[in-house]
Amino acid sequence: MKRRPISPFSLSFLDIMFCGFGAVVLLVLIMNRTTVEARNEVFADLRSEVVRIESEVIVGAENLVEARNSLEATEKEIVSMQGEARRVQQSMLEIEAGLTDLNRETTASIEHVNKLKSDLQGLDKRSRELSAEQKAMAKQGSKIHKFSGDGNRQYLTGLKLSGKRVLILIDASASMLDETLVNIIRLRNMHDDRKRATEKWRRAKGTAEWLISNLPEKSKFQLYLFNTESHSALPASQGSWLSANRPEDVAGVIKGLHQAVPQGGTSLYHALNTASLLKPKPDNILLITDGLPTQGRKKPTRSKVSSERRLIHFSKAINNLPSGIPVNIILLPMEGDAYAAAAFWKLAVDTHGSFLTPARDWP
Repeated sequence: MKRRPISPFSLSFLDIMFCGFGAVVLLVLIMNRTTVEARNEVFADLRSEVVRIESEVIVGAENLVEARNSLEATEKEIVSMQGEARRVQQSMLEIEAGLTDLNRETTASIEHVNKLKSDLQGLDKRSRELSAEQKAMAKQGSKIHKFSGDGNRQYLTGLKLSGKRVLILIDASASMLDETLVNIIRLRNMHDDRKRATEKWRRAKGTAEWLISNLPEKSKFQLYLFNTESHSALPASQGSWLSANRPEDVAGVIKGLHQAVPQGGTSLYHALNTASLLKPKPDNILLITDGLPTQGRKKPTRSKVSSERRLIHFSKAINNLPSGIPVNIILLPMEGDAYAAAAFWKLAVDTHGSFLTPARDWP
């Protein structure tokens, strides 16, 4: 019998191969199971992680919604706060404006209060002055104006101060600055304040003020200043009579008298003509002068006036005087006018008035 040839693919080889494949498959199955279990564990862990993350995402989404809602609410609150801030700022501006107005009103009120205090102090001072004046008036009796001179003589004898309408004429020409021609020329070019303060003019003003203070209480009076013309010491009363018992009339005349400045020439014509212009006419004239006039009705053409010419001007002036009116003359003589005293004395005698030359320390 022929012997078979040996084949590598015999049954035994196949058995061995199949056994090997089975072992491999078994090994694969064993390993696959382990892998599957490990993978399942990993998948389980991953799934739980995914679930956790999903939960966190859900919670995060919910928180995001809440955050968005909170953000919207915050934005609305910010807008509201901004509007409130603008309103507060506007209110602050209004308050500042109100404070400014209030400060202004407060300042004005303080100034008003201070002014009222000042006014009250002034009224209190005026009240004390009026009280003192009333006491002084009670002491001075029937005198309408209190006057105290600097000299030792406070009276004039023989001077007639009676009358219902008394006209006081005071010479306000340049010659009333001094008694000497040299000083008159020197003083007439000085300042008005210096002219008002000269000794002779102060005596003339003091004499006029003394006359006013001793007028009858119920009489009417007027005071005229004259040089080249004649005008009332109280311009508002020009051509009318003043009441001796009215303090404002007396004070106004005395104030005007003290503001006057001696200047210019002398026209007795215009002074005495005042008696004709006043209605009704005066019943007594008090004349304060220092000499004969230097001109008549008009300005003279010559620069120098002789004594004879001055007498002519004097005669024409008294011819213009209404009859029946006594002229009381107070003469404050100056040098170089020798005829003045005699001429004025004769005028006083002819009109049934009085003539006198007061001492230097009067009034």
